[in-house]
Amino acid sequence: MLVPYDALLSLPQETLQAIIKEYLLSQLEDGSFSDVDEQQLVNATERCKLALKKGELVVEYSEDDESIAIRQREHISARVND
Repeated sequence: MLVPYDALLSLPQETLQAIIKEYLLSQLEDGSFSDVDEQQLVNATERCKLALKKGELVVEYSEDDESIAIRQREHISARVND
């Protein structure tokens, strides 16, 4: 199930930040922020928020395992069409 963007805005900021941080961590090949400074993390977080607002990224809630994750919209569409 996709979580509407407006619903994301009603989440506590800490919750949204945690979801975004988990997404960003998953995008790093080695899973470590050792080569990323604080400003780069802030910039990446802002880009992620903008992509969520534009609908390029979406938040998907899985009822099967009760997990929530950010996904690229095109990956969701491709999975539905398969």
